[in-house]
Amino acid sequence: MNFFTKILSYILSVIHYFFFSLTLIIFHPIQWLAFNLGGPKAHKKVVDIMNLFLVKTLYFLGSRVVFNNEQKLPENTPLILVSNHQSTYDIPPIYWYLRKFSPKFVSKKELGKGIPSVSYNLTHGGNVLIDRKDPRQSLTALSEFGTYIEKNNFSAVIFAEGTRSKDGNPKVFKEKGLKMMVRKIPSSYVVPISINNSWKIVQYGTFPLGIFNKITFDVHEPIKSDSLPFDELFKQVEKTVKEGIHV
Repeated sequence: MNFFTKILSYILSVIHYFFFSLTLIIFHPIQWLAFNLGGPKAHKKVVDIMNLFLVKTLYFLGSRVVFNNEQKLPENTPLILVSNHQSTYDIPPIYWYLRKFSPKFVSKKELGKGIPSVSYNLTHGGNVLIDRKDPRQSLTALSEFGTYIEKNNFSAVIFAEGTRSKDGNPKVFKEKGLKMMVRKIPSSYVVPISINNSWKIVQYGTFPLGIFNKITFDVHEPIKSDSLPFDELFKQVEKTVKEGIHV
């Protein structure tokens, strides 16, 4: 990063964080009102719009999101969205562009408190919080989460690497989460998604942020969960996601 770019990145990062934080602060009471006065459906509409605003804050970094979805994803049936994971900036675009399918996320329990809007949505929006230090709690929570997704025809989002890739190179996929979801959501379709360049936003850490990046999401052909033995399904999904990653 040359001197001019570094100075600009500091300036744009401050602007981005201001509007990103402002969005979370403003939408926190709006979420509360929507949930308590209008119920889950009203709450979801508010969260949809919030995630659109969060996506737009990337413009302040000179970056943009391109979401490529040429697939005809099945409706009124549960989906399991499986992707690689590069940064927290993966989440708002998946939520916004696939809002029609009511995506729900698996998150660590620490995020369930103290973060405006984010914590409220995680605890009231049908997502699941797990304790990574307590395998029994995690398995029970994931099992209940899968049943919830199956019953309501929602979408479960799984970042199959288990942690973020700091340089864009995909890590080995972990099968436990997907295996649980396939077992608990038997009517589902698995949808592979490849994410590119999200990692570049945080390649220097959380401040300053990387600027002028094109972040892409590529949605691949859905696969019926029970159309293949799990081992074959898992290998095919991992192969599809990784073939769409360009470092």
